[in-house]
Amino acid sequence: MSNDPGAPERSVVQPVPIDPRGRAGPTRGEAAGPGWRRTSRGLYVPASVPAEDVDQRIYEASMLLPEKGGVTGWAALHWAGARYFGGIDSRGDLRPVPLAVTYSDIRSRPGILVTSERLAPRDRTTIDGLPVTTLVRSVGFEMRYAATPWQAVVVFDMAAYDDLVSIEEMWAYVATLNGWTGVPQCRAALALATENSWSPMETFMRLLWVLLCGFPIPLCNQPVFDRDGQHVGTPDIIDVEAGVVGEYEGPVHLDGQRRAKDLAKESAYRRLGLEYFAMVRGDRQALESTIVPRMVEARQRAHFEAESTRAWTVVPPDWWTSTTTVAARRALTGRARERLLGYRSS
Repeated sequence: MSNDPGAPERSVVQPVPIDPRGRAGPTRGEAAGPGWRRTSRGLYVPASVPAEDVDQRIYEASMLLPEKGGVTGWAALHWAGARYFGGIDSRGDLRPVPLAVTYSDIRSRPGILVTSERLAPRDRTTIDGLPVTTLVRSVGFEMRYAATPWQAVVVFDMAAYDDLVSIEEMWAYVATLNGWTGVPQCRAALALATENSWSPMETFMRLLWVLLCGFPIPLCNQPVFDRDGQHVGTPDIIDVEAGVVGEYEGPVHLDGQRRAKDLAKESAYRRLGLEYFAMVRGDRQALESTIVPRMVEARQRAHFEAESTRAWTVVPPDWWTSTTTVAARRALTGRARERLLGYRSS
């Protein structure tokens, strides 16, 4: 933890300039030695400070910001507490920290991406001592510049997972961006977005269901109840019209106890007349021959029962507290939030 009163309250170390006396920073000779690491022109941290630590990388990059700039994109979202924005790309490489500036005050360099799009004062804020762009601006930047439209959906879903933005807030913000790079992609992604996906792979599975299979947009992590009001399960996706539930089973599901629970839950769904399919990581290698046919066949087997004759429902009983929207989760406080959203800490 830095002792500097201006440093954020988290485990980052404040870069310091050369101090000829060697008190507040390294002397020129010390700075040239192995005990110190240069973070940017004229600023140093002890060499023991890990350069790959995500918070430290973001903080060091922020030292380059002009007065009217801010950290943006994935880095601002990570700083704000979003758990799915760790600064690592699909190849496992470190992503550059994006900095938003009004003009070309600084240039991009290894580890730092500078963007000089318009930056109104209302789009800047401070989080834990760090100048950043607002959450909607940061999410919008990531969505607009995402490599694919599907990835843009993942960006929103994972920002909403930590309640940083809602669909309504993003639509209102995007409406102000006519003519900006990537806005059509952002709008297309918002039309497919949800506020209740719990992982990138759940989002990917939902997009397969809708875009490759051509099926209606399913509900995500919508609790299912029997007609006595007992909670049966919360599937990753559910097609209410057909009566199909789908689950993504990642490596954690291979654990013996977890696998037993998964099988018991599948049986419970089937007893109520719900059709079931599962997707696993290996399905991504050959979508057209694995998971897509599995989805299609599951829906073909489904009962398409009228709501009045179903043994299940997605309408919660009066005692149930819903957490399927950003607004509902933001409204939770204290013990209720800890009890109902504890799964997000695991």
